[in-house]
Amino acid sequence: MRLTRAGEYAVRCMLYLCDKGQGNLVSRQEVANNANIPTHFLAKIAQQLAKAGFIEIRQGARGGFILSQKPADISLLQVVETMIGEIYLNDCIIRPDNCGAQTDCAVHRVWLTARDQLRATLAAVSLEDLRQDSICAPQPILAAGLPSAAAKANNSAKPDLQKLCSCPGPNGD
Repeated sequence: MRLTRAGEYAVRCMLYLCDKGQGNLVSRQEVANNANIPTHFLAKIAQQLAKAGFIEIRQGARGGFILSQKPADISLLQVVETMIGEIYLNDCIIRPDNCGAQTDCAVHRVWLTARDQLRATLAAVSLEDLRQDSICAPQPILAAGLPSAAAKANNSAKPDLQKLCSCPGPNGD
């Protein structure tokens, strides 16, 4: 699976709006310039983000975007799936009726597990987490130590975002 350009731009847009704060009007041009999003793409992305209830769009010369939810209440998964639809890794996951071998197929179970792990990882990280930790380049997920099944049941554990990042910290470490 590869994140689409629209998905990447949506994440950039939302992170920029999160930095500006919930309820603050930010011009389209400011978002486009500072989040490095082509303006023609931004308009399409904003429509989908508004439809999902993440932002409000204000029209006119003094228009722009307003973050309508708290960044802590928006997961990375929600933003990505708003743009690309539910994440799946192959057709037999999304359309099980088209796969005659799904009950006997060991690969099918691997695809399901991988999809579930990816979705759980993205769901466990809020935009507030990303904003605070300045995540830039995730490491392979196995190094991050996903939450245990018990922790997932309690909704209490999130991946250690520092372990997910391959960039140097503020002290170069």
